[in-house]
Amino acid sequence: MQYAHATLPQAEPLPASHVAVRAGLAYLQPMSARPFTHMYPAPAGIPQQNCEFALELCEITNARSAWCDLSLNVNGFDLIELSTKVLDFDDMPAIHDTYYPEIAEAAKNLMDGRRALIFDHQIRQREPGRPVLDFGRTNGSGRVSPLGRVHNDYSHGSATRRLRAVLPDADPDQPFAILNFWRPLLHPAIDAPLAVCDARTVAAEEAVISDIIYPDRIGEIFLYTWSPAHNWYYYPAMMPGEVLVFKSYDSRIDAVARMTPHSAFDSPLSQGDTPPRRSIEVRCLVLLD
Repeated sequence: MQYAHATLPQAEPLPASHVAVRAGLAYLQPMSARPFTHMYPAPAGIPQQNCEFALELCEITNARSAWCDLSLNVNGFDLIELSTKVLDFDDMPAIHDTYYPEIAEAAKNLMDGRRALIFDHQIRQREPGRPVLDFGRTNGSGRVSPLGRVHNDYSHGSATRRLRAVLPDADPDQPFAILNFWRPLLHPAIDAPLAVCDARTVAAEEAVISDIIYPDRIGEIFLYTWSPAHNWYYYPAMMPGEVLVFKSYDSRIDAVARMTPHSAFDSPLSQGDTPPRRSIEVRCLVLLD
């Protein structure tokens, strides 16, 4: 396995003038109640969600541009080359037995961690017909759709609960991070690419705790209200040999980047014959010294 700052050639080279795209990102509208969303059909008489979102037209910078000097620990994300021995991502045993260890090793090296543990993964498939991106509903193929709202996968509380769930005997003061490893499958990610926000441009008061309700549990994430200060980036035409790594959480209060707001978006570069995006994301808990 190899990993490094990605320099793989793009399948469809972009013109030198391509420094950014403008696209809508779905931000939470201000509200007084605590937001919630049911991730399954809500019980009768209960709304599916109590929050509203609005598309804000944002400039999303091409992070491959020569002047972009970005890093995981400063900005909250980075692009790496990461080969894999997995040939079929419909093969669940191969994902667990081969891909998980590959990702864990990369996570430990990237964070200088002493231990890395994978605790889940998700394969997402864009629906035919390019419907509006929503909150990751299950589509007709049985896959989960790209998630089209500005969010971070964990709050402070839910990240700590995840540490206890993965390692029940962990010291509560143990420094740790949760990384997300996002890889396109089968073809370049031109349709519904992933945008990531520079963590340094996000204020604490713009993060809003939101409940994510499942049949058997309630999780917490951060949703975000819009600010013109947010700086957004993406890596055009990501290849299956490339992985976007970003921080979902870093427990160290002195870390420059602790969380990374992100969202899929409808790229203006996507055409009618562009293959629907298919991707895998893996979440990894890293114990830090």
